[in-house]
Amino acid sequence: MILDSGSPIGIFDSGIGGLSVLRHIHALLPAENLLYISDAAYVPYGEKSEQEITARCMLIAQHLFAQGVKALVVACNTATAASIQKLRAAYPEQIIIGMEPGLKPAAACSNNHVVGVLATQRTLQSEKYQRLRDQLIQETQTRFVAQACVGLVNLIEQTEMDATELEQLLHAYLQVMANAGADTLVLGCTHYPFVRESIESVYARLRPGLAAATIIDTGIAVAQHLQRLLIQNQLQNLHIIEDTTHSASIAAYTTGDVTHLRSMLNKLLQLDNCPASPLQLAG
Repeated sequence: MILDSGSPIGIFDSGIGGLSVLRHIHALLPAENLLYISDAAYVPYGEKSEQEITARCMLIAQHLFAQGVKALVVACNTATAASIQKLRAAYPEQIIIGMEPGLKPAAACSNNHVVGVLATQRTLQSEKYQRLRDQLIQETQTRFVAQACVGLVNLIEQTEMDATELEQLLHAYLQVMANAGADTLVLGCTHYPFVRESIESVYARLRPGLAAATIIDTGIAVAQHLQRLLIQNQLQNLHIIEDTTHSASIAAYTTGDVTHLRSMLNKLLQLDNCPASPLQLAG
């Protein structure tokens, strides 16, 4: 299949978390056509085995490349840690971008060299995360206080999130970081930016009188890296779309509940006219 600048960009996650990355991509590259897959039938990836996660990622990548995407964004930290190397080995000629843990920028901007990391258990157990953490500990003498946020993804996935439950979860998970004095927090899962304000609010109450913590959301960096690779490969869509009848498109698909995806597109991204369709992936 011949790719050109008008070919779409494929983005996927286990649920709606990857929409936090999609919004950065859409903001930076508004002329690009985007295809989003929510693998909601298997959410959350963070509670699956590495083999299960990799199998789903390979299946989704195969589907998206068959649709002619010019680049693939694995908009999930857990999926990136489990499968990015295998995906690149299977598709060596394709542009494939994953999520970085965010530890390096966090270490660079922390004033007291104490960084809190909110992530899934699977991400924290991954070789990719642990190798980078150990490298940065040696190079920067940063202390990383990691917390597996069990249940947080499922809560964010709910159409109507329970504010009290969210507050209780965040208080429990952030307390250890406040006790350690972390002045920088890494959002190590693409779902977490959707509750960023709550994270900031709870953490501020746990550290009264202290300056607000720096929050690291790597979605922006992913969008910028994608733009660089598209330019290098002469695939960026440079057409300035002025005719409202020919705007760039965003199409979403889910292996789960289509009504839920439509609701979340509207709630999280204000995309009430974004087409959302069911998707069946055999495998």
